[in-house]
Amino acid sequence: MTSIKAKPITAEAFAPYGELLTLRPSPDKLINEGRCERHHALATVECGGGEAIISLFRSEPVSLPYDCALLERHPLGSQAFMPLGPDPWLSVVAPDEDGRPGAPRAFLVPSGMGINLRAGVWHGVLTPLDRPAEFLVVDREGEGVNLEETPIPPVTITG
Repeated sequence: MTSIKAKPITAEAFAPYGELLTLRPSPDKLINEGRCERHHALATVECGGGEAIISLFRSEPVSLPYDCALLERHPLGSQAFMPLGPDPWLSVVAPDEDGRPGAPRAFLVPSGMGINLRAGVWHGVLTPLDRPAEFLVVDREGEGVNLEETPIPPVTITG
């Protein structure tokens, strides 16, 4: 079994897979009579002929070490995850290699940060750490098959 270490997430390391959803060092502008910072257009919602929808997900947790044996992707649209609670979580991603997942990478995502996965990016299932968590999810609804799942040889992820 392969083992990988989950690394702290950075915009640069995650760039091949998507964008981070987090506050910038300074806002793009102040709105609402100067009381609200707007951090504008942090990511692009890819809809591939469908429409963007907003959902709430509640997921059971895992603990590290965690054995990842399933990856999925959404070829027609992006998928964004924003945690609604105070806890860090795990994001597993992999490059595409001729229609199959390549070598997985694991990222520890800090509390208050979300991610936006680009269309077609292989990724693990929603993975809160240590206790159940809720996420706001923005993804695509529409015609066409927008979910591919594939088992992979188990990869043990450590912290």
